[in-house]
Amino acid sequence: MATSFIRTPRQHEQDCHILHSYFSGNFGVISNEEVVRIFVNRDSNALKLVCQTYSHWYGQDLLQFVSNVQRNNSFARIAYLRMVEPYERDAQLLRHSLFGGSLNLNTLIEVACTRPSSELLQIKHCYQTQYKSDLEKDLTMKISGGFKEILVTVLRSCRNYSSKVDMSLAMCDAKTLYEALESGKNIDQRTIISVLSRRNNGQVRAILSSYKQLYGHELSKSVKRSKYGQFGKELQVVIRCIQHPEKFFAKQLRMKNADGREILIRTVVTRSRIDIKGINKAFATKTGSSLENLVVREFGSSKNKNNDIVVGILVGLIKGG
Repeated sequence: MATSFIRTPRQHEQDCHILHSYFSGNFGVISNEEVVRIFVNRDSNALKLVCQTYSHWYGQDLLQFVSNVQRNNSFARIAYLRMVEPYERDAQLLRHSLFGGSLNLNTLIEVACTRPSSELLQIKHCYQTQYKSDLEKDLTMKISGGFKEILVTVLRSCRNYSSKVDMSLAMCDAKTLYEALESGKNIDQRTIISVLSRRNNGQVRAILSSYKQLYGHELSKSVKRSKYGQFGKELQVVIRCIQHPEKFFAKQLRMKNADGREILIRTVVTRSRIDIKGINKAFATKTGSSLENLVVREFGSSKNKNNDIVVGILVGLIKGG
């Protein structure tokens, strides 16, 4: 399904009519393809306009409506993730990962390590506004061990946001990290944390690239050795996610989790037009199957109208890249 942001002047009004007919149960006057097209082809600004117009016409907050039913409705979950502001969405994901019952480290790593530093700043501000609480303090309170120190360091590093990558500095930092890993019997955790805390995510990726260029292997492979202990294992997870987010997401999609459908929906929606093609490729390399096939296996076996739309949207977003 082709992706297009070319809009007629009244396109958002037509979209409102389609969504209102669908949510009112008037399925006979619209097609699945019309609903799918809205959530595949519209960008975030267009969807925001749809929500505003919907509220004006029908006196109902569309975003709040889909939010209220998203827990048990896959289509509503997709609609909500597509329509909500990305910073608000990610702040909610972090909050739920920390206080939604059991601690969800994978989602915390996902947001902290795959969002650009400029976005992390906005997410932290949104978290503070929404929950009247500091994200770094909440994370420190809920997480123990090396992950606490490493993830807080990643969150703090976004304060040093800059759009420019300094390759000379990256080379120097790569040498510093090599010394911290190789110069003694034990890993120099303090130096590693110090370097990571002063470099944003883009600069960290440059450091990791420089490390491989200088020493012939990735830093994540260095910390696999037993002498680095639990801290090394946890550092490896975070570094791999920063350096190769597509592999991180592909691994999450391969795991048999109770919330597997949520992970699939969230990955496709949040990574569409970013790196979903790379995730699809990494997934296929490990499984011999595509994300499109995974979507059909998860949602395509039911005759439920909602599931037909879910498959249409997810496959459309994957193909659209």
